Amino acid sequence: MKDEEIIELYFKRNERAIEETDSKYGNYLESIAENILNDELDAEECLNDTYLKTWNRIPPTRPKVLKAFLAKITRELAFDKYRAIRSKKRGNGTMHEILDELEECIPASNGVEQSILGKELESIVADFVRALPEREAYIFLSRYFYVEDITDISKKYGMSKNNVSVTLSRLRTKLQTRLLKEGYLVS
Repeated sequence: MKDEEIIELYFKRNERAIEETDSKYGNYLESIAENILNDELDAEECLNDTYLKTWNRIPPTRPKVLKAFLAKITRELAFDKYRAIRSKKRGNGTMHEILDELEECIPASNGVEQSILGKELESIVADFVRALPEREAYIFLSRYFYVEDITDISKKYGMSKNNVSVTLSRLRTKLQTRLLKEGYLVS
């Protein structure tokens, strides 16, 4: 079923919309949640929450790209769940690694001022990724959006793990430079 047809089912409040969403994007969304949470049951719960949140957002929202809309919801829910789980000291440390890697580029988001600047940061990072060569953009997104392990990224793109690490390091440096240039960070 085409995305537009699925969206129409949501607008008609037809519960088949969730079945069609699951059929078309369920595995994709579950892999996003599993990469972040590193737990199959938590990922399944996150997937169910994604469908509920999607049901509540469509309507009034009419997503332009359903797959990206669903992925964003899944990521938000998975990160929320990760933060809750982290307080219980579960997980294999991949998220800690990723957050540590990005810490040098992106400051902590505490306080009202940082909350306001969050949308601006989101826009800057999105522009940064769009300006990257395709392969570098995919590597960056694989690591920092889909939370994939460096070993998996190296296999996916036929690169050594060291080459992936170096590429990511260079991309973080470029991002940091961009954020400095935009006045988002101070040196």
